[in-house]
Amino acid sequence: MSYEHILYEVSDRIATVTLNRPDRLNAWTSIMEAEIRVAMAAASVDPGVRVVILTGAGRGFCAGADMDLLSGIQQGGSGAGRRATGAEPFDAAANPNFQMRYSYFPAMPKPVIAAINGPAAGLGLIVALYCDLRFAADTAVFTTAFSRRGLIAEHGISWLLPRLVGPSKALDLMLSARKLGAEEAQRIGLVDRLAKPESLLDEARAYARDLADMVSPRSMRVMKRQLWEAQFQNLAEATAIGNAEMLESFKSADFKEGVAHFLEKRAPNFTGA
Repeated sequence: MSYEHILYEVSDRIATVTLNRPDRLNAWTSIMEAEIRVAMAAASVDPGVRVVILTGAGRGFCAGADMDLLSGIQQGGSGAGRRATGAEPFDAAANPNFQMRYSYFPAMPKPVIAAINGPAAGLGLIVALYCDLRFAADTAVFTTAFSRRGLIAEHGISWLLPRLVGPSKALDLMLSARKLGAEEAQRIGLVDRLAKPESLLDEARAYARDLADMVSPRSMRVMKRQLWEAQFQNLAEATAIGNAEMLESFKSADFKEGVAHFLEKRAPNFTGA
């Protein structure tokens, strides 16, 4: 399908979703929100996709909600001026925690890597936090933004952020809404890897290609679900689930292939089964 506010392409078993409003630092709109859900759904069911990269066009990742949208809310506007609400769950069989408006990324069966090429603010930061991994340009800047707009911690960032950086650092970032540089963001655990702006997407793609070519899609699917859902389990529950999943893995075609390619000293040919 054709998109208005994003780009979508598939190459080397990697789907790249690009927020595409570079003249507005990819500020979030209701159209963009709907198109990203469509693109992520397409990537989830496409057997030719094993990893997803989310990035921004131009010099920004996402500057947060479009100010026209916020102005429309303030003035009691409707229609295009409001963010769409009441969307159906992305995956109705997923953990209920991952059926919320923006929390569906963890319910996707494939890893999602945020390639943060520039400023990530407010809602843009929240979307990046829902991704499984975050690679950032060393010039990227982050801010929660909400307190400086008279707003609060929305869409689950009060749950996400402390799990990455700890409660006190999360509170600092939420209360002050100060701008955070990429090096500090990596130091406190907000991002996983840094790269020069010109090589960021290449590095994210190289990592994604290694996953797509060398790793069992079934293993990735199960482990991603385990790690996200374990945050709502105790140790005994997580252990029991892991042990049961291991027994299922022994029955899988990917396990047979994992042993075979290792013994035969060749590249794997995983199918995800």
